[in-house]
Amino acid sequence: MRREIEQAIALLEKNDPAAIEQALELLQGTVFSFSMKVCGQRQDAEDTMQEVLVKALPYLSRFESPRTLLVWLYKVAKNRCLMSRRRSRFAAKQDLSLEELMPDRRELSTLAKEGPVNPETLAIRSQQAKRLREAIRGLPPQYRIVLVLRDMEGLSDDEVAEITGLRSGNVRVRLHRARLFVRQKLAERNGKPATFDTNVGKRAKHLEKNAEKRPASCKSLFAQLSNYLDEQLDDSMCEQLEQHLHHCEACKAFLASLESTIRLLHGTPAERLSKRSVARTRRKVMDQYRQLSRQLSR
Repeated sequence: MRREIEQAIALLEKNDPAAIEQALELLQGTVFSFSMKVCGQRQDAEDTMQEVLVKALPYLSRFESPRTLLVWLYKVAKNRCLMSRRRSRFAAKQDLSLEELMPDRRELSTLAKEGPVNPETLAIRSQQAKRLREAIRGLPPQYRIVLVLRDMEGLSDDEVAEITGLRSGNVRVRLHRARLFVRQKLAERNGKPATFDTNVGKRAKHLEKNAEKRPASCKSLFAQLSNYLDEQLDDSMCEQLEQHLHHCEACKAFLASLESTIRLLHGTPAERLSKRSVARTRRKVMDQYRQLSRQLSR
């Protein structure tokens, strides 16, 4: 659980204006960081942060646990971000097919010879953070939300399911496809082959061609790679996958590149508000808080 949420709950229990103001400052950072990753635009993220905090004011005294508050904040911020996203000219296509995200024989051959794309190595380069943001921004909203909550905000599958209204199994499916998408986009920007084709008119022909080239023994394992990395495979399936990896250098390299991508997502630093934005938002929210307090005291 985020430490700032735990601190905010402790401050809210004091129930005085100074403590409320300190709690709101802590919550600002959490909501803004999440909103920035999902909205992709600073103004949208700041607007979302302010709306979420204002909406939270009547309910702050009711939150008794950090988890309850965190889930509520993310749920409200998610809904506001999706509304902004639908109006955005950056809106992406709605579905990701696992078939599109899997490598063909050519990419597997390249990986076996050269080794995986290693985002941790690329992170030394000045453009890596920008590439990662662009890759995440390219995700359709329903996949981006899951990726941000799970891999960047550090929530559990159950918490992501509660926030999104998805079943845990659907969370796992969307998370895996989102990870593969980001891995693929980073690979493209590093000059290595990738199979994703954004031209809808060419996709069917592209998939048919690649399906013929993709080794069947490798294909059956790709849907399980995230479950394997997150230690969510049963012993039997885990043993089958490891046996295949032992004999397939290409799949081993692909798995390593996916694992590196996940580590890169985990290590993405939070976006920070400027001091001016922090102060401006806090003033507006505290004005709302005082108005609410006066109404309740009548």
